[in-house]
Amino acid sequence: MCKFGKKIPPEQTCLEKVSGGIPMRLPTQTSFRFGKLPPKIDYRTISFGNYLKDDIPNPPSCTNHIERVSTELQHPPEYLFPMYSNDSLGDCTIAGMAHGVTVYNGMVKEEHIPSEKEVVRIYFHLTGGIDSGLYMLDVVKFWRATGIENHRVYAYASVSSHNHEHVMQAIWLFGGVFIGFQCQEKVVEEFRARKPWQPGIKLNAGHAVFVTGYSRDEVEVLTWGTTQKGTWAWWDEHVDEAYVLLPPEASQEGFTPGFDFERLKKDLEEVAR
Repeated sequence: MCKFGKKIPPEQTCLEKVSGGIPMRLPTQTSFRFGKLPPKIDYRTISFGNYLKDDIPNPPSCTNHIERVSTELQHPPEYLFPMYSNDSLGDCTIAGMAHGVTVYNGMVKEEHIPSEKEVVRIYFHLTGGIDSGLYMLDVVKFWRATGIENHRVYAYASVSSHNHEHVMQAIWLFGGVFIGFQCQEKVVEEFRARKPWQPGIKLNAGHAVFVTGYSRDEVEVLTWGTTQKGTWAWWDEHVDEAYVLLPPEASQEGFTPGFDFERLKKDLEEVAR
């Protein structure tokens, strides 16, 4: 197991423990924005499932990285994971990237919260200066090539959202999964009520969030300055793209037994040609 996961016994990682141990407060904003454009396809994008060896450990039944990060850094999620102007701008993709950076650093006991100014700067840099939203694939490519405040990832890979085992393995081993989904009619209403997202009538709008945990019944994500849960039924109906981000340490031998990094390196070299 990678260093992100080996210190977390399964019995300490269930989502049910979050509300009891970490204070949760609903942001005071009166509006919430989306901003994920429809999935963008690139045949060169590598697939997470192609690099799982037969001996990779089975994921635990539940995992909660937010509880771990909040405990390690001694701050509640609302402090560690700001809104990043996603109440007034469609910058959810860049906010999700910033949230991921804080999670990855927190899991190795380092606190780094990207600034709102930098999040907004990157957003308008990638949109060309207009509030248009972004393609997630463009954002993960930027995360690998440039990153935010000198925090880059080694690689990214698509995860089949319909393969729950692969999703859980990606969250457990690598700290989280960056997803996009088609918003349901009550997405904001359920968020305000602190109720898990449920399947519903789809809006013509997409949203991007960083997923940090799961249980048998739900997943937990970071969005709009706090945490939010969603049922697996919601996931299956609404999630339309998912990426796992591999940290720079992932290239080190033995980082994650059961994950074929040698093959990954070769494929990345081939894609770069």
